Parts: sequence; structure tokens; C-alpha cells
Amino acid sequence: MLSIRVPATISSSSTLFFTNSKKLSNKFSYISNPLNNSSKPIKWNCKNSRMESSKSSFVTKASAQPLTNPAELIDSVETFIFDCDGVIWKGDKLIDGVPETLDLLREKGKRLVFVTNNSTKSRKQYGKKFETLGLSVNEEEIFASSFAAAAYLKSIDFPKDKKVYVVGEDGILKELELAGIQYLGGPEDGDKKIELKPGYMMEQDKDVGAVVVGFDRYFNYHKIQYATLCIRENPGCLFIATNRDAVTHLTDAQEWAGGGSMVGAILGSTKCEPLVVGKPSTFMMDYLADKFKIQKSQICMVGDRLDTDIVFGQNGGCKTLLVLSGVTSLSMLQDPNNSTQPDFYANKISDFLSIKAAAV
Repeated sequence: MLSIRVPATISSSSTLFFTNSKKLSNKFSYISNPLNNSSKPIKWNCKNSRMESSKSSFVTKASAQPLTNPAELIDSVETFIFDCDGVIWKGDKLIDGVPETLDLLREKGKRLVFVTNNSTKSRKQYGKKFETLGLSVNEEEIFASSFAAAAYLKSIDFPKDKKVYVVGEDGILKELELAGIQYLGGPEDGDKKIELKPGYMMEQDKDVGAVVVGFDRYFNYHKIQYATLCIRENPGCLFIATNRDAVTHLTDAQEWAGGGSMVGAILGSTKCEPLVVGKPSTFMMDYLADKFKIQKSQICMVGDRLDTDIVFGQNGGCKTLLVLSGVTSLSMLQDPNNSTQPDFYANKISDFLSIKAAAV
């Protein structure tokens, strides 16, 4: 059985993990690392590995309302959390009106935070992307799922003598390195091929204590088999997903298969549910709330995806704004079969600029 321990105090160095399945008095809980439970490592129970916070416990709201009074929304919160792909940019193209909108919100004294499920870059690399697009964003305001994976491992005291096998790109490697965590795999395994011969067996590093899977343009059969062996055969090995997004915006021309396709392949071979540290898991929301000392009711989550961004905000008890500049269209939002309804929706975040026009 996994043990749950509640810290008496929360320090700035603590990374928080929240699960809706345990209604604890202070709302926070830690899931201990099964590798540390005893002198004898226990077999990781795949059924216990899912973060229940990916399922919203909120009652379905009435239909979302168009954002007709942006000034009222802006005045009602202290912090805006923005998704990036489909909200700030598409591929490497900035969405119209973004710089002016961010400037407006900063002028009004609002804290801005940028949270992305894309794990291909580290926070520092994302800082350079913002800079390339002409946006002034501090690295401390950026939270990518690559960082979340490393932060989660630190929060469970991942053993120093254990390694992480990475199915993903450079962003995850850089964040693990910054966290002082040993790793192998990543892009360098992209060229590895398997020659199937009679009696051939692949061998995995027995010291791998976690497999982290993110978006990977160099995904191949070698990685699937290596990750599968680690999860199935290394006692206590964790299966961590940065996200399960079905699609992503690699270019502004079309949608591309997302990190969920890589996670799905390994889930299929292991029959294990991963721990998801990116949206809609509330791991990053709890981390941000603690780091910046933010009351969640004073946050507005702005995103283009219903199943990740909006559920992420709703699970965290925040106000939510859906923008139609990315994955979700108005017809998808208003589909009778869609049960996820944000508080408001707008065409894009530059709709906030209407309050400036009204003041002229």
C-alpha cells in the first residue's frame, strides 16, 4: 500500500502534490516514493499510480458566457495563468494582440504566469522563445511540464542512487539535471534500432526508478520496449507522464499528434496508468499557489483546451476563461455532449483590449 503523509509545515522548497480523492483538512498530501518505503523495494502498483485530480469533482456549470465585461473579470482576480500553445502563440507565430494585452494586465498590477504542457523545452529555453517573439517574460513566471516532472520527483525524495529513463526531448533532460537527478535516454535513443533475432532479449538498467514520458519527435520502438521493461520489471519503478494532450501546435498550419500518443503507447504495453504532472493534474496549480502565496479564488486560468486548461482551472477552484484561438472552437464548446463549461469564453486574449478602447 502507498503511504500518505501530511507535512506539518510547508516550506518554500517543498513541492506539493494534491489529490481530490483525499479530502484532507489542509488539502495537501504527499504520496511517498515506493522506492523509499522499506529496505526491500516493493513492486509499484499500477492501479494506484493515477493522480485522481485529473478527474474534476466539480458540478457541471451552466453554459459558458461570452466575455462581455473584461474589466469586471480583470478587477476580480490578482493573477492570470496563461496556457501558451494556442493562447500566446501557435507554433512559432505570435497570436495577434498578445503583447498589448500582457502590457495592459501588467499595468493594472496583475501577476502573470505561463503554464505549458509542452515538455520539449526547459523553463530557460521557454524564456528564450518568449524573448524571440518580443515578449518580456521572467523565467520565474514560466512553468513547463518538463519542470513539473523534475519537481515531482524532488517532492517524493527520489533516491539519489536511482535513475530516470526519459522518453522525451531536451527540456526534460535539462530540468532533471538542474534538479540533480540522474537520467538516461532522451533524444540520443532516437537513432537506436532493434534487430530481432531468435533468442534476442533487450536488457534495461536495473537502477532506473522512474520513466518520464513527454512529447517526443524521436519516438521509436526501442524507447517503447526499454520503458516497458523498466516499468514492468524494475521493482517500484514509477511511470510519470508530463501530459496526455492528444494534439499540439508544432506549426500554425495544422494540429499534430501530441504527447498523449507517446504516453498511450507505453500505457498499452505496460497496462499501467501514469502519474500525470502536467495539466489537468493540480500538481502545478498547488506548486504555483504555494510559491507565489496566491489564493486560488484570486486566479483566472486562461486556455484553449477544455480537457486540460479549463479542467485544470476548475479543479484548482479558479475562475476560467476559454479562448477560441487554439484547439477548441465555439461549436465544440456549445456541443450538447460537452460537459466542461468555463466561466467565460472569448475569441482571443486581446479581447481584453476592448476596455482600453472603451476608455478612449
